[in-house]
Amino acid sequence: MAALASISLLGGCGLLSGGGSQAQQEITVGTTSEPSTLDPAASWDGSWELYRNVFQTLVAFPTGSSAPQPDAAKSCEFQDKSSRTFTCTLRKGMTFSDGATLDANAVKYSIDRIVKINVKAGPKGLLSSLDHVSVDNDLTVTFHLNKPDATFPYVLGAPAMSIVDPKAYPADKLRDDGGLTGSGPYTLDSYKAGDRAVLKKNDSYQGFAQLKNDGVTIRYFRDSKTMVDALKNKQIDVTYRGITADEVEDVRNEKAAGKPLELVENTGTEIRFLVFNPKDPEAANPAVRRAVAQLVDRDALVAKVYKGTAEPLYSMVPTGVNGHTTSFFDTFGSPSVDKAKQILRKAGITAPVPLTFWYTTDRYGSSMAAEFQELKRQLDASGLFEITLDSRPWKTYTEGFQAGEFPVFGRGWFPDFPDPDNFIAPFVGKENAVGTPYEPREITTQLIPQSREISDRGAVSKQFERAQDILVDDVRLLPLWQGKLYIAASDDIAGGERAMDPQTVMQMWELHRKTSW
Repeated sequence: MAALASISLLGGCGLLSGGGSQAQQEITVGTTSEPSTLDPAASWDGSWELYRNVFQTLVAFPTGSSAPQPDAAKSCEFQDKSSRTFTCTLRKGMTFSDGATLDANAVKYSIDRIVKINVKAGPKGLLSSLDHVSVDNDLTVTFHLNKPDATFPYVLGAPAMSIVDPKAYPADKLRDDGGLTGSGPYTLDSYKAGDRAVLKKNDSYQGFAQLKNDGVTIRYFRDSKTMVDALKNKQIDVTYRGITADEVEDVRNEKAAGKPLELVENTGTEIRFLVFNPKDPEAANPAVRRAVAQLVDRDALVAKVYKGTAEPLYSMVPTGVNGHTTSFFDTFGSPSVDKAKQILRKAGITAPVPLTFWYTTDRYGSSMAAEFQELKRQLDASGLFEITLDSRPWKTYTEGFQAGEFPVFGRGWFPDFPDPDNFIAPFVGKENAVGTPYEPREITTQLIPQSREISDRGAVSKQFERAQDILVDDVRLLPLWQGKLYIAASDDIAGGERAMDPQTVMQMWELHRKTSW
């Protein structure tokens, strides 16, 4: 990945205007990933899909970029060689959707409130290197870091760092009136939880996005089958996030049979993994965790449940990202009941170990239930475990794992930014994205700080390879698989191949009807 010392404004940022009727220029998108909150200060999850389209960040990731580019900012750069002082100059004349001025003070306010509110397992975890923010003038803001951090510009591109209107968002608590005030490509015209968000083109937007439609309605589905049926019945135009392997194959078959459907496959950096809770007496035992790692058959899991739409993953850093290894395979090899039994017996465990595995019913698609049934089948079949399954919808699921209620639970991860740091750092430390404190000192005090001194992000493999060896020794996190991303759409919709940014967040403005543009 190219080193990031300075970011300059990309050319060609004007808005597109096109012909066709208003109806022709509006798109309806279906997803199983409903926002857990409308306030960026509270979210380190799939709510980012909405944020990217209605808020702005100082920098962001246009399709095809490997490093952040200016969005609300006109330019950004480190002021020193040690990567500790990062300054951004904003575009002139920017406003929020309510007409309020978007200036350097609003940027500082937005970042400061994330730190002050400090939602558990929230985005403050991304700001561990931030000391304070200063306003130099109306259009210039500087971030002073407490340690070198070459990844900080990438952090500023995460949708959690969305800039909010100080008049509309309290400084010390979350906004709770159901409203949303941003400056992004779209405004939120209406929102009904569990049903839909209606986005309208923001005529006052300034940024890199080139809008190819006039509005998007996002419909939220509880299960992917209903969503795909809605696509086939022309009730929606596009689906993303959550369609199962069987549904991917179904769309392929329908297309081959001449039905008006398209399927876009994107290289994915989504990962799925298990988290072991150290507060649980069984999951806290390293021998129990290592025995699970020795038994899980990833090949069988992806073959039975995901059918070619995923591949086994043996490290927390996925294939295609600098620093990827196969550490778990190198340590545990192929699944083995005999080896797992030896691990448990050596620890004095002779009876089957009871564990409850939790998963969410509506965040990662309908395949989660089948995935956990397969994990249960594998572990129960060994005779070494007695697995109970339980589940909750995402909103209450997050409350559960943040409160330490679940012995073992499933998490998915869509990267905040395309760097190996983002597949390790978010899951370690006292406060982290999975809600269970995990402080491997070599990673937190040596490897990550060392890697963040290196501006050439292609030269940090050594640190992250060592970090993954430590994760294997602890087995607090157990990687399972890496997925591909699919967008299914009506055949009159274009732009799907450009709609996913490097953070695997959908940029709705890329979608348009072929007859209109």
